[in-house]
Order: sequence, then C-alpha cells, then structure tokens
Amino acid sequence: MKYAKYHALGNDYIVIHPADLTNEISPDVISLICHRNYGVGSDGILLGPFDNKSCDFGLRIYNPDGSEAEKSGNGLRIFARYLWDKKLVDSKLFTVQTLGGSVSCEVRTDGRSVKVEMGGVSFDSVDIPIFGASREVLNEEIEIDGNPLKFCAATIGNPHCIILTEHPTPEMAHHYGPLIERDSRFPNRTNVQFMKVIDRFSIQIEIWERGAGYTLASGSSSTAAAAVAHKLGLCDSNIKVHMPGGQIEILFDNNFVATMTGSVIKVCEGIIADEIFGKTF
Repeated sequence: MKYAKYHALGNDYIVIHPADLTNEISPDVISLICHRNYGVGSDGILLGPFDNKSCDFGLRIYNPDGSEAEKSGNGLRIFARYLWDKKLVDSKLFTVQTLGGSVSCEVRTDGRSVKVEMGGVSFDSVDIPIFGASREVLNEEIEIDGNPLKFCAATIGNPHCIILTEHPTPEMAHHYGPLIERDSRFPNRTNVQFMKVIDRFSIQIEIWERGAGYTLASGSSSTAAAAVAHKLGLCDSNIKVHMPGGQIEILFDNNFVATMTGSVIKVCEGIIADEIFGKTF
C-alpha cells in the first residue's frame, strides 16, 4: 500500500490514494497504520482524492481510533499539498468536499504554505450539536471532575468546546480533554481547546482532539478558538493562533467565514507492507 506522510506544525497525516488500497479501510486497519509502534505512525489518515460532483476533489478523513472526522484544517492543508505534489493542481484555487462541507484551497510558496477557506463558523447548539435549549453556546459553565470551567462551543463542520483559561497547559489538556470529549452534553463527542487571549491579535491554545488525543496543532481547533475570541469581542478579525507546534493565521469576514493559512512539510513516501496487517496488539 503506497502512502505519503506530511506534517502541519507537528500534526502528521498519512495520505493514501484510493487506487493504492490493498486492504479494506476498516477501523482496525486505520488504527494499525496510525499506531506509532506497530504501524507507520500518524495523527490520522487522509483518503483521497475521490471524484465529486460538486467539488474538484473528494476527501475522507480518519482519526487514529478508526472514527471518521467531518473536517480537519491541518488535514486539508496537507491534502492540498499532496495534490500539488502529484501535479493534480497548480497555484489556482480548487475545491475539496469533506463530510463537514466544502472548502477552497490555494497552495503557495512552493507548497510550503497553504491557504484554506474553512467555511462559516456557527455557535448554535443545534448545529454543533450540544444538548439543551436552542441557543448560542457562549460563556456557559461546565463542571468536570468537580471543577467548574467556563466554556463556549462552536462548529466549523465539526464540533468544538473552547475552555477559557489564563494558563493553558499540556497537563490541563491531558486531564480535562478526554473527560470533556465524551461529556454527555456532546452527542457526537467534541474536540477541546484550552484558550488564553494574549492580545487583540493573538491567542494561545492547547488541544485535545476527538479520536486522536493530545495534538501539537490543529487547523479546525485554531479556527474555532479564534472564532470564539472574535465573537466575544476579545480579538479583532485577524488572529494568530499559537500552539505547541507553531502558529496559524485566521481571518474572519463579517459573516464569520474563516480563512486559514499555515505551513505544510512533506516527510516521506513509502510502501506499507501487507505483513503488518497480520499483526495484533
């Protein structure tokens, strides 16, 4: 099975063309390929391109636990770079369809930077979704492990819970992230960001990704957290998001349609031996 591996600020994905599949892309196969000891190792798999009636390309995104994600900002930047490397696109805008909606992409700087129009952000509880009365989920309280936390929720095609804090740390993400991810308020589980507002133009986040765990960087998480900071009036419309893996720039228009720009690095190409699929762990 041929593959290519890229990372976007330390958030790494394996890209597999559907024509190169030699095994059924089941949750067990996905988890094995993503396993950092028994497989290639990654934060997820990008399967594509597929033919699509409404966009130039179709894409399916898988988490390392085998679940399918609606959208991934870093994954989309990596997929755009993969298409560019394979000479399927050039420097012009092109569109990609995901489960979380369609996006427009533009590859820049010899592939090292990719711009993605992520679509509109919604704070509506029905869209996210989150249980309770129909409302915009802003500045609410959630009690986790006996501790009250202030949070907002948003969707950019996938669900996010943003915890407001003055001291986001990896330890906080590791402790509270998995508990919030599976909290009963979120019927589809949720991604979690722990956010500090630095100034009018920048925020800092730590990330717990649904189905993946602690993550050095995330494009959709950056977009959701920045959207909350802008919605609350704490930041302007052009925001730099600082994460352990690096920074992403997010720009919002008046309708909260988000454009994300960030780097992509190619790591390697190779062949996954069929032998590993006989392994169990």
